[in-house]
Amino acid sequence: MKKQKKDPLYKSFGYAFAGIFAVVTKERNMKIHCVAMVCVVIAGFVFHITPVEWCICLTLFGLVMALEMVNTAVEAVVDLVTKERMPLAKLAKDAAAGAVLIAAIMAAIAGMIIFIPKLLESLSI
Repeated sequence: MKKQKKDPLYKSFGYAFAGIFAVVTKERNMKIHCVAMVCVVIAGFVFHITPVEWCICLTLFGLVMALEMVNTAVEAVVDLVTKERMPLAKLAKDAAAGAVLIAAIMAAIAGMIIFIPKLLESLSI
């Protein structure tokens, strides 16, 4: 049996960017995450957050958005496999959505830890 030749690396990147574009344009929750990211970036510039704080914010953006894409993939595969209501299909979808929710809640808490003191400091000038 012949081994199938892999696509060139540039094509792999093209597929990945197509996936990102598809999720950003089609998924409401990803649009919400993108708006939140833009707001945090603006707040980061306004409040002059430290490089470590930027790294925390960027890591959390990546985590939440990557999990949202995995959630979308899980939902698509489950929908492809069955249209029936099945307990395992529900578990797969709910677990993937729960992973995004946990990451988003933790990111919001980290954001509050970073930004609330800076906001309070700027108000007490």
